[in-house]
Amino acid sequence: MPTTLADAQNLVSDLISRYSSRVDYLMIRLEEAEGTDILLRGDKVETLSEGISIGGHIRACYKGGWGLSSFNQLSTIKERIEEAIAAALMVGDEETLLAPIDPVQAICQLPLTGTDPRKISLSQKKELCDRYTQLLKSVDPQITTTSVRYGDSAQRIIIATSEGTLIEQSWVDMEMRFAATARNGETVQTGRETTGSRKAYEDLVNLDEQVKSSAQRAVAALSLPSVKGNTYTVVIDPILTGLFVHEAFGHLSEADMAYENPDLLEVMTIGRRFGPKELQIFDGAAPEGHRGSYFYDDEGTPATTTQLIKDGILVGRLHSRETAGKLEETPTGNARCLNYHFSPIVRMTNTWIERGKTPAVDLFTGIKEGVYARNWLGGMTNGEMFTFSAGEAWMIRNGKIAEPVKDVTLSGNVFQTLADIEAIGDDFYWDESGGCGKGGQNGLPVGCGGPSLRIRDVVVGGET
Repeated sequence: MPTTLADAQNLVSDLISRYSSRVDYLMIRLEEAEGTDILLRGDKVETLSEGISIGGHIRACYKGGWGLSSFNQLSTIKERIEEAIAAALMVGDEETLLAPIDPVQAICQLPLTGTDPRKISLSQKKELCDRYTQLLKSVDPQITTTSVRYGDSAQRIIIATSEGTLIEQSWVDMEMRFAATARNGETVQTGRETTGSRKAYEDLVNLDEQVKSSAQRAVAALSLPSVKGNTYTVVIDPILTGLFVHEAFGHLSEADMAYENPDLLEVMTIGRRFGPKELQIFDGAAPEGHRGSYFYDDEGTPATTTQLIKDGILVGRLHSRETAGKLEETPTGNARCLNYHFSPIVRMTNTWIERGKTPAVDLFTGIKEGVYARNWLGGMTNGEMFTFSAGEAWMIRNGKIAEPVKDVTLSGNVFQTLADIEAIGDDFYWDESGGCGKGGQNGLPVGCGGPSLRIRDVVVGGET
């Protein structure tokens, strides 16, 4: 791996100039990564590893056809370029449409605000996981199984293109996941927490209360009644709002999904109203300090902040250069790949609903019978349909939070749900726990945020 941008330029400039005339577009992406992975299930160590990987990929485009070849031996780079070009020449039969961007030459590093996890020993990271395991187990004898996962990754990327772009970019990402399962006879309940950071190792070392709360929720749920399945007015907290805007709406805003699905493209028509005038939805890697933040995407497009919904109306979508070119729109800097084994595809970065003007405590006013849902336990989406499980929930009675309930799932159609938003809270929270999956590229760091929301006519599953 070249040690400086100048070394990278010496390596790739001759290759780019030698081969670029044979195709419409050529990119070389070099990557150096190192990381730690620890997984404890109870007292058993399932994973305890540190690793370093060096590799890259070549992307070539000819008449709209793409060729990709990845490698982990720099000595084979010429052969890999030939492979990518041959593949592009074989499949290209239309027109290469890449929205233009200005060539960039830059070196940039996402700054840490505290300790780099690479300076912490593997044994110290293992001790942290052990401590959190003991915290989970100490909450209650009814805790039967626990899991603690720690992961960190430091990546340095070098991108060179036939258009003159040459970028070196680096960052560090960290994540921890906790789960505790409680059992009472045949009744089993699970609590989960996830957190992440691109700022400092210290963000992961003082999570005692958060860790214990996951186990406490599992134990408490053993004795709670299940919610009665029905259609309710629901108030969701900012964490669930972040999950909703990412999973249910954000993926539909990724332009490759719309371009490949004419029916969805018709539904996602720019200028169409989807929610109340107070609704503002954004995505962007430009805001600093979040897990989806960066300076340039994996095509060399500068990070932006893209407004998706303005005053309740769809005004934008997320693009790679190709989707922007095909739809005659502007690139948004959302082409991302998990690592050098994959091509960049359109991905969210940090996605959020802007805070509203309704005091959060007033969201409950006037609800005769409803549900207040906090945090998340799991969920899935299928096109415009979604189902999410809440980590905690309470009934709302006569405008007040009442008795806690369990087994609360929220489901519906995302477009109808957006239209059914009655009020947007003045609170806001960034959830840095996201690891997004798409196209086989799972665990890509993202950020989600939002305020509390009040939504009418939500289908809530439970006992009938």
